[in-house]
Amino acid sequence: MDVEVFVPCCIDQYTPQTGENLILLLQSLGHNVSYNKEQTCCGRILYDNGNWAEAKEIGEKFINSFGIRNYIVGCSTSCIGYVKNNMSKLFYNTSSHNIYKHINEHIVDITEFLVDVAHTLDVGAYFPHKVSIHYNCHSINEYNLVEETKLILQNVKGLEIVSANTNNFCCGFGGMFTLFNESVSMALAQKKVEQAISEGAEYIVSTDQTCLLHMQSYIKQNNINLKTIHLVDLLSNKEE
Repeated sequence: MDVEVFVPCCIDQYTPQTGENLILLLQSLGHNVSYNKEQTCCGRILYDNGNWAEAKEIGEKFINSFGIRNYIVGCSTSCIGYVKNNMSKLFYNTSSHNIYKHINEHIVDITEFLVDVAHTLDVGAYFPHKVSIHYNCHSINEYNLVEETKLILQNVKGLEIVSANTNNFCCGFGGMFTLFNESVSMALAQKKVEQAISEGAEYIVSTDQTCLLHMQSYIKQNNINLKTIHLVDLLSNKEE
């Protein structure tokens, strides 16, 4: 299948290997992958903070960075949830509306693509560790991709999911919330990390890198024996 790749700005700037692993994963499954190096931020942080004029400008650049026929596969449920559910408000009754509509219909997170489009649950990954799944707020409330993530992880060799049903709460990141409400933000990160430790997890895995970076910051500051990993990076591990 011909697919295009969307690499969010956070991954591009902080963990570019995750973007590379997304491309390699799709190629390993036989897909023909293209990546437009001119693509930029989707504009979510501007939208969430009320800067709609700037968000629209970046949004126009974003939707024109992709074609309108192929699936666009990304690795951030936060960004893709925004594109699918909120970006439309920027283009209502404008000349860009039809272009946006095509993007909306074709952009998917890697978990949705694997489970619901490619029907591929087992990607040949091997990860012999206990993991706690962090379902970020947007994947639950905006995108509803909980089951897809779990299905993919259940098919990873050697992996044990130790998440409890009580684990679905915010990690405290929330974009600018981290800066303006630091004490609350870090308290939530602490609660999330302590929950994972109590479950016996070795890793916290998520489909959103910003959440993982936030929790990893708390883990590093407090010298805690716990790691974070993006789902795409986890799926790139193979049995030797």
